[in-house]
Amino acid sequence: MPDPVPAPQQDRLPAPVSARQLDRLLELVSGRRVAVLTGAGISTDSGIPDYRSPNSPPRTPMTYQQFVGDPVFRQRYWARNHLGWRFMDAARPNPAHQALARLERADIVTGVITQNVDLLHTKAGHRRVLDLHGVYARVRCLSCGTLTSRMSLADRLEAANPHFTDTIPRTGIEVAPDADAVVPDTHHFHMVDCQSCGGLLKPDIVYFGESVPKPRVTAAFDLVNSSEALLVIGSSLTVMSGLRFARHTAKSPRPLIILNQGPTRADPLATLTLNTPCAPILTALANAIGTS
Repeated sequence: MPDPVPAPQQDRLPAPVSARQLDRLLELVSGRRVAVLTGAGISTDSGIPDYRSPNSPPRTPMTYQQFVGDPVFRQRYWARNHLGWRFMDAARPNPAHQALARLERADIVTGVITQNVDLLHTKAGHRRVLDLHGVYARVRCLSCGTLTSRMSLADRLEAANPHFTDTIPRTGIEVAPDADAVVPDTHHFHMVDCQSCGGLLKPDIVYFGESVPKPRVTAAFDLVNSSEALLVIGSSLTVMSGLRFARHTAKSPRPLIILNQGPTRADPLATLTLNTPCAPILTALANAIGTS
């Protein structure tokens, strides 16, 4: 199996957090129950790249229409995912995830709505996580709806493609935020279908051009409405699936706090915007509140 691009070291020195930033954040968070919305920027310190930070390369994620409508696109996706999903499975929570989990245990954070599919909030020990766009670890049949684990599908794909990984370079494989490894030649890869009905298999992930299931959206709005502030972390809020919660909060008396490296679509609506890395200020916030 090729080695993906290595994750950043977790023992590097954190970026400095100004006292003014921390004081203002503490002012807005203290005494409130806070819902959290996270994007890919919170997972970069776990070695998972994001889509839109200032240093990210251009990416063109596959759309739902391409996946279901063109077998060549599906073949390319499954070949690349066959390599990339293991890298995501091996990723571990970074200090930002851990700080948020501490804030949840302290009854500051009421729950996390995440646009990420990496399961890192769950791995960090959060009790209430809404995986808005699904998770990498499940696969769904588009015909009968049967759910299977990505691990069991990996065994079937390995059996169908016993020599595929021998053709891939051993180092430097780039993996996108949706567990899609950048592999140039995929035309020899063999796909497999649903064992129950022979239907098309798709990761249990919401693709571009696909709608988030309504019950999931309703649960996310319920979490926001039952909280007293919304903290957005690591998301540019480019897509409506996340932006709608920021807009909804901005129409209420609840503070909208945005922590992201780079601008977001909701900056004009925010009570406070902090253009700073996630982990240092979240860790400082958890320490200041005295969480365990």
